[in-house]
Amino acid sequence: MADRIATDPKVLAGTPVIRGTRIPVSVILDALAAGNSREDILREYPELTNDDISAAIEYASRILRGELIDA
Repeated sequence: MADRIATDPKVLAGTPVIRGTRIPVSVILDALAAGNSREDILREYPELTNDDISAAIEYASRILRGELIDA
């Protein structure tokens, strides 16, 4: 996961994003919560991979468990 999620104060004010993009993790999670499939998200954001979506879910899960994440 750490190789896919990045936080950089110079990119979207440090918001967690998919590494190498400006796509926030929250955008992926919001799309999933709205009922969009992985295929829908990949069609909307062709620069993403299935592994990027999985990393976003894992990131959110770890945050909710209170784990510290170095991204």
